Amino acid sequence: MALEGHHWHDECGVVGIAGSAGAGELAALALHALQHRGQESAGVSVSDMHTLSTHRRMGLVADVFTEDVVKTLDGTFSMGHVRYSTTGSSRVENAQPMQVTCHRGAVAVAHNGNLVNAHVLRRKMELDGSIFATTSDTEVFLHLIARSHAETFEDAVAESLKQVEGAYSLLVLTRDKLIAVRDPLGFRPLCLGRYKDSYTVASESCAFDIMGGTYLRDVEPGEMVILDGSGLVSRRIAPRQNMTQCVFEHIYFSRPDSTVFGESVDEIRRKCGAILGQESPVDADFVCSVPDSSNTATLGYAQETGLPFELGLIRNHYVGRTFISPAQKVRDMSVRIKFNPVHRLMAGKRVVLIDDSIVRGTTMRKLVKLVRNAGAAEVHLRIASPPITHPCYYGIDTPVRNELIASSHTVDEIATYLRVDSLAYLSTEGLLRATGHPELYCSACFTGDYPISFESDFTKEILDQRIDIPEVGSPGGR
Repeated sequence: MALEGHHWHDECGVVGIAGSAGAGELAALALHALQHRGQESAGVSVSDMHTLSTHRRMGLVADVFTEDVVKTLDGTFSMGHVRYSTTGSSRVENAQPMQVTCHRGAVAVAHNGNLVNAHVLRRKMELDGSIFATTSDTEVFLHLIARSHAETFEDAVAESLKQVEGAYSLLVLTRDKLIAVRDPLGFRPLCLGRYKDSYTVASESCAFDIMGGTYLRDVEPGEMVILDGSGLVSRRIAPRQNMTQCVFEHIYFSRPDSTVFGESVDEIRRKCGAILGQESPVDADFVCSVPDSSNTATLGYAQETGLPFELGLIRNHYVGRTFISPAQKVRDMSVRIKFNPVHRLMAGKRVVLIDDSIVRGTTMRKLVKLVRNAGAAEVHLRIASPPITHPCYYGIDTPVRNELIASSHTVDEIATYLRVDSLAYLSTEGLLRATGHPELYCSACFTGDYPISFESDFTKEILDQRIDIPEVGSPGGR
């Protein structure tokens, strides 16, 4: 069950293995470590150097890749994907990897990000006779590669990427090679690792850990890495630019045990909590996190302020898709299914509740009520990121701007709505200072300063409303 409005959703996670026995099984295993990046669908493409095949389904990794399915993933090259949709509706046709056969042979792609000019490219190709089978921007990559007249496959991929704009960490698999590319500004993460004598790539380093591999470095923005099983060839497809890495990877999306953008997620989150403690201390009895994504920042806050850290909220980790019937109309039921307070700790105490972010505010209001009903005398809310005032257009599923509570309300007004005794956010300067490299990060969701401009108001309207690109023969998007 998703808690509506509690967090943003990252689009997906990718992993690839080149030149290793059991590559398909390794990719399926690694997807378990990336499950937090997408719970909508999962897929694996695998090649035995002769035949390329893809298995993808809706659902969680454990449900899609049963023991019997994993046994069929025979090959030495593989890539996997977990998805949460931003562009394109939730259905199996939009699941990834996507595989086609063209004049270059069988090709599969897996993509993390969002192309801001996908609808323009798609419309041009449709008018030129191309037929699309999905509503995902990822399919645009396949068409561009297939239409290229470049001499080599690598040149075709490079030529295609010169036409797209936006965020992408892209994997392309053929029968005998795996290609990994990161967009020139480096919005989304993509790291390079080693597994025995083979190379591997993934959205986060925790994918290497689960398979027994090691992290080497990030794929650089604008770099194409070509893996043919015998070695690695690096090729620059775009000139070096000022990087705009997504700072929300460190706030929420990535696992704390991962290395992302070359930095420890755990370390940065602890620094965020510590700086928040410096900026907004409060006289209270203990600090409590909204588990699990704010646990690490809460530890940093507690250490900085000297307040004890308590497990005041317990999260139910076994909640699937839960449906509440009209007969069960209990206010705050969605939150109570997932969280429960420890009444003994809360009763009569002044509680500092820490979360990583506030999106719409509806879930946080229910959580605060839950804590107060458990007997808390005071509830002081601290947020380990700045107020979110603008949507993201680079691969994160976000509400439109008028649904973001901080876009139209002051901190005091939000505090009144949430019914907390005090509310404070981490400053944008404090967040960027915690990263250690403030000049390398995109913070448009807090500032509205978008690093990539939009071609037209229509482009922005499509992205704002999350409209599906109409398919051939369809009356329109959703």
